[in-house]
Amino acid sequence: MRIDEQPRTRWPDPSAFRNRRPDLRLGSRRHRIDPTAATDGRIAVQHTVRTATAEYTLLLNAPEWLGRRGVGEALRDSVAELRAVDLTYGPNRPESLVSMLRRGEISPESYPPLADLVDRCTAMRAATDGWFDAWAVPGGFDPGGLLNGWAVERAAARLRAAGIHDYAVLAGADLVVRGRAPHGGPWRVAVHHPTAPERAPLVLEMTAGAVGTSGVTGRQGHVVDPHTGEPANQLVAATVVGPDLTVADAYATALYAAGPTGLAWFRGGSDYRALFAHRR
Repeated sequence: MRIDEQPRTRWPDPSAFRNRRPDLRLGSRRHRIDPTAATDGRIAVQHTVRTATAEYTLLLNAPEWLGRRGVGEALRDSVAELRAVDLTYGPNRPESLVSMLRRGEISPESYPPLADLVDRCTAMRAATDGWFDAWAVPGGFDPGGLLNGWAVERAAARLRAAGIHDYAVLAGADLVVRGRAPHGGPWRVAVHHPTAPERAPLVLEMTAGAVGTSGVTGRQGHVVDPHTGEPANQLVAATVVGPDLTVADAYATALYAAGPTGLAWFRGGSDYRALFAHRR
């Protein structure tokens, strides 16, 4: 599994942020950027889009040389990628490539992005000792445990290709960030405790990296123990931070299924770190 960029994340004292509002709050829709607060030479834009499976928020801190038209085109291209992943790879869509693969109508090699998706699932099955297993779910191959992360990373790649290297893209309690926020500093990300919302949040300062979560939506039975086929029930939530959201998303799903056993994956110099893994 190739990691091209290391996460740049700091865990400051939350008390230092009493007078500094976080830019992003995981699991919340309270993401607001003030276009007038952008530093000189920048264009700040926020946009939310809903697909059949998720709601995504894109916050851009774009260079002024792109112009409003260029920023709009980059945003449309990124949103189109999110919609395309939902339509083309959604496991609940009978006509999707994933559904066709399940039925044996195509092979992964038929479409390079599909091959990449299958390869990611294979790599994460090995990295998690089989606790993330896209093949051990009802109905056959289902990459849903990392599909949102994969979609966000592909959308972010579209932004970079257009010349935007300072951005945040979120899907629920998952996110990826790069570069600087419109106020000129690192993105400030508030991560609330999954079982004690009254506690002060853990605030991350990030200029590159991702946060993947599983369990925070409160849906029961959405993650299956691949070894038993039964719904996972050891943890209330799992949160993982690291360089790539596809990987962090898969790790969070696997950790939610495995429980405390999965904490061993993050030792020995791993690029990923478990922030929360709380028992029921």
